[in-house]
Order: sequence, then structure tokens, then C-alpha cells
Amino acid sequence: MRDETDNILDDLLSRWHQWARGFQICPAQGADPMFRNVKSGRGWDSTQEIIEDELSASTMEAIDFEVGEMPEPHRSGIYAHARNLASRHAVWTSPRLPTDPMERAILILEARTALLKRLFRAGVM
Repeated sequence: MRDETDNILDDLLSRWHQWARGFQICPAQGADPMFRNVKSGRGWDSTQEIIEDELSASTMEAIDFEVGEMPEPHRSGIYAHARNLASRHAVWTSPRLPTDPMERAILILEARTALLKRLFRAGVM
């Protein structure tokens, strides 16, 4: 039985996958790395929009860090699960995960539980 925590985690993982997919080390050829973190003026944004954007960015960075610190194969399980959530199709997997669907489901459940604990400790959840 799914509870509200599962739905929140699924939403966060889906948004995190989209956020991580959009990350580029160097956004354009020949771009100066010194300016990669420069943000354009936000004169048209309301204070609430600015706060929400900053909160969302810090949440995604925290999730990215916590997933990156997970051991294999749990990290690969979270990556594949997040991609499936973002695409809304359960078709993505990883060669690092078990081929047996039942074993893979158990591993992903263990990975989700471990990630939930990490996110609770980090104050994200």
C-alpha cells in the first residue's frame, strides 16, 4: 500500500531526473567556465517565484548528492527508477541491476528505503 511519502518521493525523483538531465558542464562550445553559474536578472519574477526556484534548486542538489553517495547497485536502481518515473513508462533498466524482475523490484525497494532515510537526515523530506 502506497502512502503519501511514496508519492512525494516519486514526485521528487521524477523532478530530480529532469533537473539532472538538463545539467551541462559547459552549456555552449567556447563558453567561459568562469560564467557558468551566472544568473540573469530576475526583475520580472516575484519574490515568491525567486524563493521557490532557490528552494527547488537546493532540493535537487541535495537529492543529487544523496543519490551520488549511495553504493552500487542501489545508485543504479534509483537512476533507472527515476528515469522510469520521469518518462511515465517502466521500460528503463540498467545492466548493473538484476535481470530477474522480482529481484530488481526488491533491490529498487531497498534503494528507495535507503534514499528516504538519507533524505530525512538531510532535511529534504
